[in-house]
Amino acid sequence: MFRRDPLFRALVLLRPRLPRLALAVVCGVLSLGSALALAGVAAWLITRAWQMPPILDLSVAVVAVRAFGISRGVLQYCERLASHDTALRAAGSAREQIYRRLAHGRPELTARLHEGELVSRVGHDVDELSDALVRAVLPIAVAVILSVAAVGVIAVISWPAAAILAACLVLAGVVAPWLSARGAAAQEQLARLHHAERDVAAMTALDHGPELKVSGRLPAVIAESEHHQRNWGDALDEAARPAAFGAAMPTAAIGASVLGAVVVGIGIASSVAPTTLAILMLLPLSSFEATTALPAAAVQLTRSRIAARRLFDLVDDEPDVAPAHSAAPTDLVVRARAVAGHPTAARTVPVDLELPLGARLAITGPSGCGKSTVLMTLAGLIPALDGAVTLGGYPLTQLAEAELRSKITYFAEDAHLFATTVRDNLLVVRGDCTDDELEAVLTRVGLRHWRDGLPDGLDTILVGGAAAVSAGQRRRLLLARVLLSRSPVLLLDEPTEHLDAAASDALLRDLLAPGGGLFGPDRTVVLATHHLPADLTEQVPVLRLHHRAVSASAGTLAGGRPHAT
Repeated sequence: MFRRDPLFRALVLLRPRLPRLALAVVCGVLSLGSALALAGVAAWLITRAWQMPPILDLSVAVVAVRAFGISRGVLQYCERLASHDTALRAAGSAREQIYRRLAHGRPELTARLHEGELVSRVGHDVDELSDALVRAVLPIAVAVILSVAAVGVIAVISWPAAAILAACLVLAGVVAPWLSARGAAAQEQLARLHHAERDVAAMTALDHGPELKVSGRLPAVIAESEHHQRNWGDALDEAARPAAFGAAMPTAAIGASVLGAVVVGIGIASSVAPTTLAILMLLPLSSFEATTALPAAAVQLTRSRIAARRLFDLVDDEPDVAPAHSAAPTDLVVRARAVAGHPTAARTVPVDLELPLGARLAITGPSGCGKSTVLMTLAGLIPALDGAVTLGGYPLTQLAEAELRSKITYFAEDAHLFATTVRDNLLVVRGDCTDDELEAVLTRVGLRHWRDGLPDGLDTILVGGAAAVSAGQRRRLLLARVLLSRSPVLLLDEPTEHLDAAASDALLRDLLAPGGGLFGPDRTVVLATHHLPADLTEQVPVLRLHHRAVSASAGTLAGGRPHAT
């Protein structure tokens, strides 16, 4: 049962440094232990000074008060350093594991999500998960150790007072956090929903701002994001109300504990020293300092558990493992007898085609008709709803991930440009390229003059990523990545979008030229486009899709002969 808890499973993602976490716990215990010792020594010192003994009798206590006062701050700083270092390293480890599993896991887990939702999960949810170490695990461990120590010290003086203190500590350290967690869990899911919707609207405005502004929809999208932001804030406020009762309960427990100590102290006043009575009265005040953070810790555990569930909805619970009988096809013929589509979508696209090595195929149709879905199905990124796609006679599901990606590569229409150098943006597809190769592909895609105008050449940083270039330049940079790829089967989604008609037609002819062009006759090219020059429709096969649940399909393409349906 415990192993099914999302937080326990998330340890594989976080990989916390246990020695460093243990150091943080030790520093936290010593820091709050110094506060506890400071209260006890100060109570003894005040009471003993009232008795006006020789000053030398107080010198050790005076030094101890100074030592505990200084050490508390120093140790608390050390605890912050150790705990935050642990949490930041754990967050980095979790993101690394998530990125790795996204790259090698089941694509259908992410294909159905908007980019804003992905950003929310990989960003905010990972932060919530790593915060559990600092804001939950550490406070709980420190509170347990100090509570036991405080009850033990009071038990030496009076068992009834120790029992009262233990009951109040249970109230402040167990019941109050439970109430806080129970109240927060009821509303946290709703708050997360508004958070994700806000991120989706914000990412839409950021990614498609110019197009939305031209169409007049940008103010509405921004207003929608602001609306979700307000709803998110209201939902979080609603989640905080029950937690407020849990946060107030430790204060009531402190009062009850002190009152109990006073009552017990009055009863034993005649049999113990005044200094002992002072310790009995003041020590409970400091013993609750560790438990005041526990309601917030319980709320953090709830949020972290929800974040862990969302992350495991995004990635496989275990890293992707290659099939036991993974194949390495030598025949690179792509055959599809399948129905392409998303599991939750009403529109499906039957696909019946055969692509020998070196074939060319253009997929055309209006937006939303399923062009990208067909490409992603051919690439093995989305499983076919029915039938199968094979490479060299092997179903794509039987191929190891590395083997499949080395043979078939899908280049998305909205592939990301990173806020780094031009060189690094090209090397993401193949890291062993030389500068001469990079210069050559920039020339082949028509970016030679643009590259010559860059202040630092290939070392020029694209500040803001895609925002640093025009839409046409971005499209040509993405196409340069395609040219650098060594995959024999290339699937291109809208490679000429945002180019003027003349440049788009010329580039499409180079991409689809059967005997050469940008790609040699030993490479298969399948591309999706809204527009295809009239002369190309007579030279290359065309798969035309329409806004219908059942679409026309392409027949067998043998030897690259034109065939269109």
